[in-house]
Amino acid sequence: MKNLLLLGVLPGLFLTQVAFSQGAKPAESKPAAKLEQAGNPVFSGWYADPEAIIFGKEYWVYPTYSAPFDKQVFMDAFSSPDLVHWTKHPRIMDTASIKWARRAMWAPSIVRKDSKYFLFFGANDVHEGEVGGIGVAVADRPEGPFKDYLGKPLVGHIHNGAQPIDQFVFQDQDGQYYLLYGGWSHCNIARLKPDFTGLLPFPDGTTFKEITPQNYVEGPFMFRRGGKYYFMWSEGGWAGPDYSVAYAVADSPLGPFQRVGKILQQDPAVATGAGHHSVVQVPSTDEWYIVYHRRPLTETDQNHRVTCIDRMYFDQQGRIQPVKITKEGVARRKL
Repeated sequence: MKNLLLLGVLPGLFLTQVAFSQGAKPAESKPAAKLEQAGNPVFSGWYADPEAIIFGKEYWVYPTYSAPFDKQVFMDAFSSPDLVHWTKHPRIMDTASIKWARRAMWAPSIVRKDSKYFLFFGANDVHEGEVGGIGVAVADRPEGPFKDYLGKPLVGHIHNGAQPIDQFVFQDQDGQYYLLYGGWSHCNIARLKPDFTGLLPFPDGTTFKEITPQNYVEGPFMFRRGGKYYFMWSEGGWAGPDYSVAYAVADSPLGPFQRVGKILQQDPAVATGAGHHSVVQVPSTDEWYIVYHRRPLTETDQNHRVTCIDRMYFDQQGRIQPVKITKEGVARRKL
């Protein structure tokens, strides 16, 4: 996860403004001045799998550049002081700086630690026997440039049936960082070394524990609220209209996690395929936002996905309420 303090545990938010890539234009650019409502998508261009975080007084969003795998060879980031006005930071990382990565750079997750910014990412759409998987890059600033930290994947093999993609880094209250990841309908959790150079075994000697809940497909995310661990994921097919987000709650980051229900999905009047999200909490408040991608109603290309933000609410029992996806987006909110 990051520097978003989810009840003092998670790090942050990220959001941004993007330019349309390769001539694509999924939404009109918004005027730079006096906007009070963000509008969805929040920035221009085809972007998916957004991770949001807060660094200082700015929201940041780190997404996947949504294109055919062989063209997903770089990552951009976006920052905003208020969720409405976004600045694009182009090519914060690319395959030129990650020598073992050649395609399909996916779903970044970022952590600020010891005045450094560590970006975890997936690359190469790896299958067993191929070079690729989850890597780590490092930079001195949130906008990069990010350079390869390990010179090789952190996780480069298939464990418990989980493809090493869609990584998310979560810091627990005791300071321990966990890596959650997994495609192919399996999710693993592992303990990161303090310097992020490798993984630590659990007390029972295992390194990877499977925590896959019912209907899990990919895109894990975790935060802590009210002493409980909320585990969220995407289900359905990423290229189809049934893509959506569900969640579970447990007393430990290791689970066990029993699916509670679906909280984000398409609205045929607004957009299709709403999924692969992250969550941000405004520090010292119970104000939450969900940052996700969806497909405009006019688009049929599976890669034509845009990044959106809407409010996320809880009921008095701590259950996440179904999210209403909107065209208007969220109101201006400075930190």
